[in-house]
Amino acid sequence: MKIARFSHRDAIAYGIVDDDELVQLAGDPMFAGFEPTGTRIPIADVALLAPVIPRSKVVAIGRNYRAHAEELGNDVPAEPLMFLKPNTAVIGPGDVIVRPTQSERVDFEGELVVVIGRIAKNVPVDKALDVVFGYTVGNDVTARDLQRSDGQWSRAKGFDTFCPLGPVIETEFDPASAVRVVTRVNGEERQSAPLTDLMFPIAELIAYASSVFTLLPGDVIMTGTPAGVGPLVAGDEVEVEVEGIGVLRNTVRDA
Repeated sequence: MKIARFSHRDAIAYGIVDDDELVQLAGDPMFAGFEPTGTRIPIADVALLAPVIPRSKVVAIGRNYRAHAEELGNDVPAEPLMFLKPNTAVIGPGDVIVRPTQSERVDFEGELVVVIGRIAKNVPVDKALDVVFGYTVGNDVTARDLQRSDGQWSRAKGFDTFCPLGPVIETEFDPASAVRVVTRVNGEERQSAPLTDLMFPIAELIAYASSVFTLLPGDVIMTGTPAGVGPLVAGDEVEVEVEGIGVLRNTVRDA
């Protein structure tokens, strides 16, 4: 099922997507279960928000598509290349990506995102998918010039608005399927690759990350971006789509 987090009449709530309506839930289903309140709200009447705000961290994976590593002149990693983004970088569908004054090149990176649903530490690969609550769509926005100049990625990946997530969480998505991650800028396709091109599959990423630090409910793992990354400028509209989950749309402006 598809789970939305939304704002309606100055209140934030959760709901199950049912065609063009939301079946409102009593609380955050990750912690309170799927208890309906009996209220149905047209999706057209709400503002969709980031479907999850990570409780502690956004775990991101770099160079997880061979063609993307090669397009930037990087070696293909022998094991997952992890970094963190702050949860203050998270924005939702329809929110604005802000290009900071410190950077002259800000790139899009469309990705599938895993939403963790249980406390997880040292999870074996064959049990890794058991800790997943669902999947959403993300954009690992990157100040490419700062990534190259800094020698580490905290600043380049961590600006406010640099982690759009949404539009919903799909709890029944198959991460082993061949559905594609597609990114469009102003309607023009820039990235497209099947999830089967991931060098390190989802279960391996969860196991690897949980061997380093404890994953908490609400944490997310961004699984890497395909080849085709490129710059965004003020006025652009960027869309990231994962079939079966939805389309994440954001516009861009300068700070």
